[in-house]
Amino acid sequence: MSYSQFKTIAQAKAAFNLTIIEGSRFLPQTPPVAPSQTLCDYLRETLPIVATSGSEKARSEGIIYPVLVDVRRSLEYQVSLFSGEEFNVDESVGLNGVCDFLLTRSSEVLEIEAPAVVIVEAKKTELKLGFGQCIAEMVAAQRFNEAQGQPISTIYGSVSNGNQWQLLKLEGMSLFIDLAVYPLPPVENILGDLAWMAQGN
Repeated sequence: MSYSQFKTIAQAKAAFNLTIIEGSRFLPQTPPVAPSQTLCDYLRETLPIVATSGSEKARSEGIIYPVLVDVRRSLEYQVSLFSGEEFNVDESVGLNGVCDFLLTRSSEVLEIEAPAVVIVEAKKTELKLGFGQCIAEMVAAQRFNEAQGQPISTIYGSVSNGNQWQLLKLEGMSLFIDLAVYPLPPVENILGDLAWMAQGN
């Protein structure tokens, strides 16, 4: 059992007794964040390649990871980014395995330290296929923070194929899904939303 077993929203909902609330944007209108020149140059190279290759690995490495690195830069390295790390919280209920991307509100980079605040699940194309796994990882982050004595009220998540981003929010037993799909480009808006979430607002 692991995060990858959660193929659908319904599976995660049943496993963790969640209330699912679908609706409009739950974030405020966040200020856009200007990308670094490094990110601009990188995306100029990778966006055309990813558009033609379409593999999940290309999307993860070519768009999502560089964007998250720039979120960390914009927050002056007060958050840490983990990519492809084991995040084993409770194997008995399937809360174990590898997270695609995880942001913590800690500057420590060697180990995942509480509080974990943002989970990003990468998909090749169809965003809906990543929701179940992302929700399970968000529940794991919630329980991890509590176990570490640093509970926080809200865990954020995103499912992304690089060009499209969809946002989730977990508060207690309520899981909110923003039905809007946010495009990249423009990168400034995605950076603004992710930076706002990573600060634990």
